[in-house]
Amino acid sequence: MNGCRLSQWCVVLAALCALVVGGGAPAWSATQPELKGQYEWLKDEPSTHQRGKVKIVEFADFYCPHCHHFEETGLPLIVKEFGNKVDVSMVGFPVIRGKLPTAFDMYEQAKSMGKGNEMKTVLFRTIHKDKVDGVLDRSIRSLLIREVGLDVSAFEAGMESGKPAKAFEDGRRWGERIKLASTPALLLDGNIKIDGTNMTPDNVMTVIRSILENDTKK
Repeated sequence: MNGCRLSQWCVVLAALCALVVGGGAPAWSATQPELKGQYEWLKDEPSTHQRGKVKIVEFADFYCPHCHHFEETGLPLIVKEFGNKVDVSMVGFPVIRGKLPTAFDMYEQAKSMGKGNEMKTVLFRTIHKDKVDGVLDRSIRSLLIREVGLDVSAFEAGMESGKPAKAFEDGRRWGERIKLASTPALLLDGNIKIDGTNMTPDNVMTVIRSILENDTKK
């Protein structure tokens, strides 16, 4: 099983979607945790850790094929391994040039209506499997909205409010602040960053397991 995990995720790392960004961070300090595995501790970011659970924020680009691959292979492995001990959410972070942010706005709007995960799955499938880059088209968009079980009129009204676009922009700025260099990337408990060559199955599992093991020692 470990060999299978490595072969799957090595595909991701072989041609990881990358974007060099920069930015500052708010002043904040804490003691660096003693964890196993390879990661970057962000000393200027506050911890969001709750005992017995790891909060995982996945930074991903809907147009990045490697993010799609991680969505189909990486996340299911994590959830299968740790179950309700992990809380996973996604933040849109665009790295593919020349794409409008509509897909990200659609995800944010669906999330605000309680269907974020469903929309995320549909968007990745539509873009990468169905090879449809027409989520901008109103007719195709309506089909996707109905597929996840949402009212089209209410959804479109939410899109026009500008709130989804602001939520997406806030997430993008967050990724820039923590200096993400590639997608997919993970932020564990607010200040433990795993990206680039550290995004291997064994390493991600090791870091998550180490966080949970530390809780049992306290």
